[in-house]
Amino acid sequence: MATSRNLVLDANIVISAALGQRVRELLAYADDEVSFFAPHIAFDDAERHLPTIATRRGWSAEALADAQGTLAAVKKNVDSVPEEMYQIKKAEALARIAARDSDDWHFVALALLLDCPIWTHDADYLGSGIPTWTTDTVDIYLRSE
Repeated sequence: MATSRNLVLDANIVISAALGQRVRELLAYADDEVSFFAPHIAFDDAERHLPTIATRRGWSAEALADAQGTLAAVKKNVDSVPEEMYQIKKAEALARIAARDSDDWHFVALALLLDCPIWTHDADYLGSGIPTWTTDTVDIYLRSE
């Protein structure tokens, strides 16, 4: 079945997908119905933060390697979008998000380009005019037609 809806994943969702089951289950559940996208920077952030998270949680090197492998698998199911593709929306994105967290402009710009919501755990998008879904509620979006 062809997908007809899009959803941008925030960096915290990408990291959650590498660390736990729920996000991966939701991604798999809706794979035929929704196309998932993330700015390339989301995967860069996840790769950079996983070792710190592993150290903080007292993980073994093997557990870290497992999480990194899971992240690589997630990347196969989420379109990683280079900045050049959504750069055209940067000024508008910054105008919407700069007061809260200008580093999040990538996600807002991609959502603007694709005209779709953002899946996030971050409240910084509130007031940006971009719809957001959390992991607790995204299944409503994923099940809707």
